[in-house]
Amino acid sequence: MAKRRFGLDNKESWWEDPLPDAADRGPGGPRWPIMSVVFLLPFLLPVTRSLLAEPAVTPGLVAAGVLVYAYSACYAFFPYFFRRERRVKLAFGITMNALGLASLAVAAGSGFVLLYGTAVVVFLVPAAWSVIIDLATVALGAVILLAQGRFLDGYGDLITVFSITLAMFFMANLVRAVRRLERANEEIATLAVANERERLARDLHDLLGHSLTTITVKAGLARRVLESAGDIPRAVEEIREVESLTRSALSDVRATVSANREVSLSVELVGARAALRAAEIDADLPHAVDNVRPEFQNPFGYVLREAVTNVLRHSGAKRVRVRLGGNWLEIEDDGTATGVVAGNGLRGLTERLAAVGGTLRTSARPGGGLLVRAEIPQPEPRAAGPAVRAEPAGGLA
Repeated sequence: MAKRRFGLDNKESWWEDPLPDAADRGPGGPRWPIMSVVFLLPFLLPVTRSLLAEPAVTPGLVAAGVLVYAYSACYAFFPYFFRRERRVKLAFGITMNALGLASLAVAAGSGFVLLYGTAVVVFLVPAAWSVIIDLATVALGAVILLAQGRFLDGYGDLITVFSITLAMFFMANLVRAVRRLERANEEIATLAVANERERLARDLHDLLGHSLTTITVKAGLARRVLESAGDIPRAVEEIREVESLTRSALSDVRATVSANREVSLSVELVGARAALRAAEIDADLPHAVDNVRPEFQNPFGYVLREAVTNVLRHSGAKRVRVRLGGNWLEIEDDGTATGVVAGNGLRGLTERLAAVGGTLRTSARPGGGLLVRAEIPQPEPRAAGPAVRAEPAGGLA
């Protein structure tokens, strides 16, 4: 799809219309009709002089004049057909070249007259159609000159028409390629902005969701301590931890906005232990992450953070167990959930793991609760090189 959109597939772009941006719509207003008169003068002046030199006005003379000026009018107003559908542009291009051939036959002018029609077709219709129409026009022009016995005198003009049209063909396709690249660059810039927005939204969701949930749990714990036991020292300690969490969350937000934030699995384990303890949930967590491959610890840190946040928010669990392996992570709770609800957090985790080739599977446990498993394939071991046998220093045994 991207190749077809940007015109990078040569077979597709060969038959496609020029890109419908402002530059492909041709010059607007009265500028081109006025400028076209300058280009038409070398054709119109001698033909008009020869028509006026005829002693009598005949139907053939009138028909010749109509053909010549209709052909000229097509050249003067062809930019207004850039906005039309392909079939309309094709019909216009074929009609204009037919008028040019008729003018060559009736007015007995130079074969150079065909250049106006062939040049218009090059810029107006897809490249493949321009080749077909222009080659047919030049070939029919040669047939007309042969039929009138003027081929030896006029074949040089046909060669000139062919050469100039070929140069214009390559120039038109170069212009279209540049415009396709400009459109591709605009699309790439738009996608980059969209991807950055998605990254920022995902990071802020993961960060603030966990931090605010933990802050809410700890603030609630401090309130309950004050209301039930009046244990002011413990309440003060919980409030201090809330203050520390808010400072940490603010620092993380700044790092996330600047795209400099890295998640540590060991730090997330410490935070998960504190958050679950504050929520009075029994936590069975590993004490170290040495058995996890270093390159997997960052994505697993995000998985642990989001899974613990979901436990605190929705599960109603009393116990959470976390297990770690070299390339996998499991979080299991005994909450009341009986099904999996895919929210923004799980979608974000799936995208994170997919970026490193991993997968996220979430399933409901038979007795209630959820099991979240993240796994990243182990990198394939490098093939051992051929064994090299050491030789004595002298090279001889």
